[in-house]
Amino acid sequence: MQMTFAVAVQKCLSNYVTFSGRAQRSEYWWFVLFTVLISVVALILDILLGLTSGIEGDGPIQIFAGLAVFLPALSATARRLHDLDRTGWWCLILVIPIIGSIIILVFTCMRGTDGTNRFGPDPLGTGNDPT
Repeated sequence: MQMTFAVAVQKCLSNYVTFSGRAQRSEYWWFVLFTVLISVVALILDILLGLTSGIEGDGPIQIFAGLAVFLPALSATARRLHDLDRTGWWCLILVIPIIGSIIILVFTCMRGTDGTNRFGPDPLGTGNDPT
């Protein structure tokens, strides 16, 4: 079952630093949209309040917003990778410029494994073992 925007954001924020379990694609991508919207609102507030000179400069509101969503975004990414039966340590590939981001993008767009895997039951509830 697909998650709604509000449910996905609430789940990711309530699992602030929960790196165990699995996250379905809709949960992950709704939360990505939420972080982008937060960043845009923070940028606009920084510009309107005169705290930054333009788009290229990070103002204090942008920095605070980025820090506030960093851990939930990292844990959501790790849980999304778990859905593919990959360890969350794959997040470290993001330190490789451009290529790391492309690899994570491809992974997070892929369909998760059907049924239970080593990280837990299928978040979509399909193919789960009856035991």
